[in-house]
This record gives sequence, structure tokens and C-alpha cells, in this order.
Amino acid sequence: MSRQVVKYTLAVGAALALVTGSFVAQAATAPAVRLQYRTSAPGAATDQSEPWFKLFNDGTAAIPLNQVKIRYYITGRDRFRFACSWAAVRCSTLNGRFLPLAGGRQVLEVGFSTGTLAPGASTGDLQLRFYRADWQNFRQNDDPSYGSHTTYADWNKVTVHVNGALAWGSPPRGSEPSPPSSPSPTPPSPSPTPPSPSPSPPSSSPTPPNPSPTASAGVLFDDFSYTGSNDARLGQRGWRVRSQKFREGTYAARVRFSDAPTSGPDGEHVVQTFFTITPLAADLDPDYGELDFEYLPNGGWGESSQVMFNTSWETYRPNPWRAVNTMTATRKSFAGWHDLVVQVSGGRIKYYIDGSPVADHGGVYYPETPMWIMFNQWFIDLQSGSGKRCYRQQVDWVYHSKNEVVAPADVVSRVAALRSGGTSFRDTVPTR
Repeated sequence: MSRQVVKYTLAVGAALALVTGSFVAQAATAPAVRLQYRTSAPGAATDQSEPWFKLFNDGTAAIPLNQVKIRYYITGRDRFRFACSWAAVRCSTLNGRFLPLAGGRQVLEVGFSTGTLAPGASTGDLQLRFYRADWQNFRQNDDPSYGSHTTYADWNKVTVHVNGALAWGSPPRGSEPSPPSSPSPTPPSPSPTPPSPSPSPPSSSPTPPNPSPTASAGVLFDDFSYTGSNDARLGQRGWRVRSQKFREGTYAARVRFSDAPTSGPDGEHVVQTFFTITPLAADLDPDYGELDFEYLPNGGWGESSQVMFNTSWETYRPNPWRAVNTMTATRKSFAGWHDLVVQVSGGRIKYYIDGSPVADHGGVYYPETPMWIMFNQWFIDLQSGSGKRCYRQQVDWVYHSKNEVVAPADVVSRVAALRSGGTSFRDTVPTR
């Protein structure tokens, strides 16, 4: 990261006194807010900076959060991306933008779209992060707001502004952002996310519940009543063109896994899957995402027997291999038909098999871009042996409800209703 040394010359004492006086008058009328800070990525150099905040209202009046801005000061003008790993107030209510400052610096300004901070209350954890758009490492220990402590403490090197007035902290000199022409806020990618193989929030962090179900923004259902793999309706309905328009909501499918081939010798390291994916455009692509059900009936990837992997991906690099993902393994046979459900909402990814929860992921692995829905059967490698062998994976139906959390039992009920009503295909999911 390019850094510039900034030198300042203090003006005469009279002018300095006037500036000091203006701050005192401002502080006298400002709300009594207080900010605590910690980092989950300490160190002089990093591939992502992870400032976590808690904002407190120590006053007697409620504060509308849409009037609040938190500013974290950064040295240098590298191009960064902002993301929210998890927030007690929900990542969807947060936005972040980078504003240029004088002297070759910039500031990350974090705002809220909704909510109220009651007297004596706290926002709870705001687990934020930012990283270079090109995924390169950078120095963070010369950022004016950086601190290396990993437990929460009051921190006045990050400022809080309410209705445009400084209410907490001490900004570096010469640090007023360029006004209104600066870029508009960008919502947290719950994700764009930097490679950091250890980044699930600590187990001590609260797990946010799924939000209350809301009206669906569109539904995809396919009864898979095709005549065969050459049925022209497959392409007409988007399966061959791979409609990339699915992100938050509920995904479900009824899939039949097999522990043995339908013919020929057994033992191949086969992978039978139902998953969502955003294509990898380049090594460590920040817009990549993938949510997997992967069943290995004969082991593989270091496993010696049947295993189901539920894996949530941030990104990867194929050569040399580097995976940024989190995985939960269930080691038993899943031969036969199973109802698979994954809920993507509120910063959490929850996987279910036949109505039972099997995995719960979040943090940097939460998808931030539209995905494809895919089914695939493929081989990790081929074992020694001769003769033809045939492995078979079947799909009975697939269902998706955009922006809606649907319980596994309700998915099955909805599919049954669609079928009983004579619906074999429906797609009302908007393209964006």
C-alpha cells in the first residue's frame, strides 16, 4: 500500500485557541455517545482490517441511528472495499463508504439506515472489515484509528458524528472529508470478503436469529418432469443457460444419493451435489460465493467412508491452492431420497437435511453476489480397475423463495401444494 508522510505546521496560538473553543461549544450540545473498539485481525500488515465497534448511548434521550456516522481514519489512498461480517443490528442496516481526506488519507464512514439507540443501550457488536480491491496485503498499523487490542475498550481514535456534529473521539488534524461530491454509500457485501482462513466470528459472539419471515419476492419451482436430458424445455426454463439471479432466501431440493454404482465395480471417489455458486472470475475473486451439499459415498478428500460436507465459500485460488471456506462434516450414509434445505438470511447460512439442522455458517462466508442453482455428479479421481461403472444421482424437485426464510416443513408443504395444483414449473424470481 502506498503511504505518504504528512507534515503539519501549527498556526499562531490565537487561531488555535479559536479552533479549540469551537470544539468545546460543539461537545456541550452533542449527544452523550461512546464508542468501543477492538480488532479481530491484529498485526502491522494484513489482508483485511477488521475494526469491530460497539456504540453506546450514555445520555437520556433516544438517538435515531440514521443520524449517526462512525469514522475510521486510514493512511493512504488505496482502493478498498467495505463489508459487514455480522452485526447485532443486522448488516442490512449498515452502509460504508470511503471518503478522501487532505494529505493523502481517507476515512471509512459507516452509517445506519434505520433503528434507534435508546438511553443506556448499545448497538451490540458491529463486526466490520475492509480490504484492498486487488486482495493485496497492506499495512494498517499506521492508520490513525488502528489499535491492536482484541478486547473491547473505549477508543477515541474513531469518531462518532450525530447530525453532522462531532459527538465522540478526536479526529486527526486535516481530516474533514471532501463534501457531498464523494461517492454514495455502498451496502456491506455481507460480503466481499478477504481471504482469511480463520474468520468465523468467535464462538462467544451471539448468533443472530433468522428474521421473521416476510413476503417472498419471487418463487422458483420445478417438478423435474422432463422426458430426458435432451428435453428442449430444460433450456427454455433456464437450466442450460444457468440463470444467475439467486442470493438471499430459501433453497431446497429433493435429491437421491447412491452409495453404490447402478452397474460395474464400486469404490470410485464420486461427489454427488446440490449447490449454489457465483463463478470465479479470477484468483481469490471477492465476488465468488458457493454453498454446498456434497455427498461422498466412498470417501475422498482425506475421508475413508461416507461423508456429507456442507461448505460455505468466500473465495479460492486454484494454483497454488488456497481455500477460504468453512465446512461442517456429517459422517454417515445418506443413500436414498433426502430433502435438502439451505436458508440464506440475516448474515447466516443454515443447512438442513430432512428437517434437521446440520450446519450454521456466517461471517465472511455469507454470499454477497447472485448465484446459480446447480446439481452435479463428478469424480475426485478414478481408482484403479477396469470395466464400465455407472453412478446415478436423481433430483425429484427444486424450490427457491427469494428473500424469504421458509422452514423445511413448510417447503415440503408448498411443493405438495404446487404439485396437487398441477404446477410443473414456475419462475417469478426477478433477474436482479
